Amino acid sequence: MTFESNLENKVPVGTHRKSKGRPDYPEEYVVRTKPHVDSKVRSSSSSEVGITGIMTQSYEKALLRKIDWRLLPAVGILYLLSFLDRSNVGNARIEGLAEDIDMTGNQYLTGLTLYFVGYVLFEVPCNIILRRTTPRLWLPTLTILWGIVATLMGLVENIAGFFVARFFLGVTESGLFPGVVYYFSMWYKRRERQFRISLFFGAAALAGSFGGILAYGIGHMAGVVWENGWRWIFILEGIATVIIAVAAYWFIYNYPDTAEFLTDEERKFIHNRLTADSDATHDERFTWGNVIKALRDPKCWLYGMSFHTTSLPLYTFSLFLPTIIKDLGFKAAIAQLLTVPPYAFAFLTTLGVATVSERIEKRAIPLIASALFAIIGYIILLSNPDPAGRPGISYLGTFFAAGGIYPATALALSWPAINVSGQTKRAVANAMQISIGNLGAVLGTQLYRANDGPRYIVGHSFALGYLVGNIVVSSILYSLLKSENQRRDQIAPEVKEVGELVDWQGDDDPRWRFKF
Repeated sequence: MTFESNLENKVPVGTHRKSKGRPDYPEEYVVRTKPHVDSKVRSSSSSEVGITGIMTQSYEKALLRKIDWRLLPAVGILYLLSFLDRSNVGNARIEGLAEDIDMTGNQYLTGLTLYFVGYVLFEVPCNIILRRTTPRLWLPTLTILWGIVATLMGLVENIAGFFVARFFLGVTESGLFPGVVYYFSMWYKRRERQFRISLFFGAAALAGSFGGILAYGIGHMAGVVWENGWRWIFILEGIATVIIAVAAYWFIYNYPDTAEFLTDEERKFIHNRLTADSDATHDERFTWGNVIKALRDPKCWLYGMSFHTTSLPLYTFSLFLPTIIKDLGFKAAIAQLLTVPPYAFAFLTTLGVATVSERIEKRAIPLIASALFAIIGYIILLSNPDPAGRPGISYLGTFFAAGGIYPATALALSWPAINVSGQTKRAVANAMQISIGNLGAVLGTQLYRANDGPRYIVGHSFALGYLVGNIVVSSILYSLLKSENQRRDQIAPEVKEVGELVDWQGDDDPRWRFKF
């Protein structure tokens, strides 16, 4: 939302005015704030922040960098560990997992599915718990729990143990991503969130790169205690997760009002800039009514479908890439290393597209362009009739697929964090999006069957079709949000100082404008 209304748009409570091309609007939509002062001057005045002179833009940029360095590496590391611990099963598979526990190809796929069943069921409850506790308590605790589960996965001896471990890994990881997206919304202005979410999500691509390198090295531990090295992949990476999670109690912060690394002047400045932008400074009490608001909002379901249509290609790519490359004719160790370059490319495209999206202040157009880029990758993969005979062509396709899937997913995930107003509603909407989205992953885990390789026509075709579906959903959201903004332009002016409104109605308020 751009806050461009001025003093002319703010009239005394209980009066009505008619602006050019705009009809009268009811009293309840009149902005109840103190007389407008230019936002840069107001939020930076020495009387409010306690420093001499007018706060310059350089101060704000320096403060943002300070916040970024405290928040992004911390939560980025946790998400890297999360994605590593969920996707390393693909690396373990080609190191002997299936053979050692007598697991068929279909049973392996069932284990992957059970992860996402646990994930989907517990995302909304986890974000409700976050709303009622604190990030410093909840996020590290979740990380410790899934680190323990990930470690124990290295000790499974049969199919039942594998199934149970995968299900509870999904349960314990389910609260991290939607929780962090909500967490960002309490620190950053709306226009700043999308880029930070993309940076955070970029850790998933880094996890893929690190996972391949680590699996290559750990695979050489075959013969240490166990004949094959797959157990050490789970055990060592799981133990690392637990150790880092314990430290996270000291490097994860709560919200600006209590963060120890901020001065009192910086807290006031952050409070003022958030007040002039969103509801982050509201003292909102948790109510089940606000939970229901999210469930009843069609836009929240569309945000979920936007992720749903990228989730299937995202997770099938991350879970099956080692197998896809191995089936091109490479040995297991070489296949582990060859997974690294596509993920590194995905990390770069994610950051690049996020930067462009932030500068042009558009989401749908870069998202659609990214989906089209990934579609080219799957067309390359499907059009190669002899992947084992011409592995270079299929390997090139994995670069296009990765380079489009990851930035498209990052942009899709940023939409509710930017557009949903009402703290509880936003927390639930973020969790809803991940739950709806990961239903696509549940389907995707059943598509790459062993006897379909090396071409995997069914799996690649579904991924391509889902990306086409993403373009459709993104186009619908673009049209819906744009038309809703136009409708609201005829009702009330865009609001300034959201945080000071005593009659704020969240994103249902006609003074709220959506980003598209």
